[in-house]
Order: sequence, then C-alpha cells, then structure tokens
Amino acid sequence: MRENYRIPLIVLLIVLSCAFLWFFKAVVAYILISAVISLIVRPFVSFLNKFRIGRFHFSRALVAGFTLVLFWALIILFFRLFVPILGTQAKEISSINITEITQNFDEPIAKAQVHLVKWHVMSEKTELKQLISDKIISMLTITDFYSLFGSIFSMLGNFFVAFFAISFISFFFLKEEKMFHNGVILLVPTKFEEACSKAIESISVLLMRYFVGIGLDVTCIIILNTTGLLIVGVDFEHAAVIGLVTGFLNIIPYVGPIIGMLFGLSVGLISNSALGFNTVLLYKLCFMGLVFVIVQIIDATFIQPTIFSNSVKAHPLEIFLVIMMAGSLAGIVGMVLAIPAYTIARVIAKQFFNEIKVVKKLTRNL
Repeated sequence: MRENYRIPLIVLLIVLSCAFLWFFKAVVAYILISAVISLIVRPFVSFLNKFRIGRFHFSRALVAGFTLVLFWALIILFFRLFVPILGTQAKEISSINITEITQNFDEPIAKAQVHLVKWHVMSEKTELKQLISDKIISMLTITDFYSLFGSIFSMLGNFFVAFFAISFISFFFLKEEKMFHNGVILLVPTKFEEACSKAIESISVLLMRYFVGIGLDVTCIIILNTTGLLIVGVDFEHAAVIGLVTGFLNIIPYVGPIIGMLFGLSVGLISNSALGFNTVLLYKLCFMGLVFVIVQIIDATFIQPTIFSNSVKAHPLEIFLVIMMAGSLAGIVGMVLAIPAYTIARVIAKQFFNEIKVVKKLTRNL
C-alpha cells in the first residue's frame, strides 16, 4: 500500500520544490551568484589561509573578508575606469545620423546592389542601403550599456539589497568552506550522502577551474583586441570600448566572437565616416578585421582548448554539440550556461549511473 503512495508523494515534493524555488527565485539567484564568486576567489583564500609569519597566521574569517573586499574593489575600479569611456562612446554613437553616413556610401552600395541582383543573391525590390542602415542600428543597440545594466539589476531587485545579500552569503561560503556542501547534503537521503558528497567536490573543482578560466579568457581577449586595434591606428577610447565589448561577448561560445567582430567593424566604420568610402577607410577596416581574426585564432588554438576541454575534461566535439543543442533550446543564455550545466550533469551521472555504458564512456576522464 505504501508503494502506491510513494510515486505521487515524490511528484508532489518535486512540484512543491519547484514552486518554492520559483517563488524565492531572487534569493536562489543570490545564492548561486555567491557560490560562483566563492568558487572564483577560493584559490586566493586558500593561499592566504596557508600564509604564516612565524607562529602567526590569518584567521579564515579575516582572509574571507579581505578577499571579498578586494574582489568588490576590483569590480568597482573596473567600472570606475571603463564606464565613463563606455558612456561617452555610447552617447557619441547614439547621436550619429545613420542615414547621413550611408549617403557617403551611395555609390559603392549601388554598385554592390547591382551585382547582388545580377547574381540572384537578393531581389530587385530589396533596398541594400536601407538593409545596411537597419543592421547597423540593430548592431549598435548593444552600446546602450546603462539600459543593459539596468535590466540586469532590475532582475535582481533592489541593487543595494542584492549587493548586501550576495556579499553576506559569499562571506560565509568563503569562511566556512563546507557550508554550501553541507546545505546540499541535508536535502539528500542518508544512503546517497557519500556519493552526493563526492559529486559536489568534483563539481566544485571543475567549475572553479572553468570560471577562473573564463575570467582569464575575457581578460586576454580585451587586452589582445585593444592592443591590436591601437597598433592599426584606432584611437584609445574606441579601441578600449571595442576590446571590452568583444571580450565579454566572447563568453558566448562560437556566436559571441562573430557578433563582437561585427560590432567592432561597425564602430570603426561609423567613427571614420567622415573619410567617406575611400582606400584609407577600406584598409583600416581590413586591418581591424585582421586583428579580430588573429586574436580569435590565438584564442581558439591556445586559450579556449585549455578552458573548455581541460577544465571540464570533455572532448571539444562533445562540448560543441552540447552548446549547439543548448542554443537551440534556450538561445544565447543556453549557450552560456551549457558547459557548467553539462559539467554538473556528467558528474552526477558518473556518481549515480556509472553502470550505464554511455555514461561510463562520457565520464571516463572525470
């Protein structure tokens, strides 16, 4: 008789758990963000915690507090340095008359349209000039950074409440290293505690490597693109904005670099629109494109294989297919979250379903 009630009870518990998580989704978001922050800075906390001066050593609480203050100080410094530049460039770009710019390119656009119609790439009814204008406008909407940040903060609720909650939770996650681990174990049946504990430890290590690697990758892309654009003659403010945007867009696998390159070339085209369509502008855009291509080759050859393959211990083709499927299901958000989610799923599968042949094959490197 008890078995007859077991399945409905499990389903009811799952439904109630999902409803609870949805109702308190802001709190869940704070916890998850705090967990990610603690994973990123944990190596630094561990290093400082081992540091000794004679018999004296820093307490875990002091190290956790200092690390968290340093982390937020770096974030604030980053915004203090770059937000004014981003705001200036966004204002400058938003004030540009796209129609006036495209008038400078009437002749080459008309010639290009003739050839495209001749080769049956586009119909005679399509206005190439209007199409280009619309694409540039849609591309440059990404420069509305204040609106972007505002939407992010509105999802978190009040910014100051979110900041305090994330800082408070992160502090205790860093101070008491096993807190998140023990919190999850409390929700697991006793017979699965050991397997679940091993899974959490493996997930923590793999995700820590992944998030730290992502941070290094973004930093490398920002530095390389900014430096490369400065070398080919782009002024510092435009180079910094393009480098920053391309760096963060690089978080989106495969699609992000392409969007970043198109954004950079659009900014380069608009900022040099006074030149008209001549050899100097064409060469400059070609050199900018060459910078993006070289940086992406370096990233794809040396940086990303280390992050996406070695950090989560999965085959590059396996990762590619997972990202494509996640993108089909949930768009760009799915592509960004695909690797962390797949890593968690693989570790759980290895601990609880390792007797299945497919699982054993996919998790052999974990």
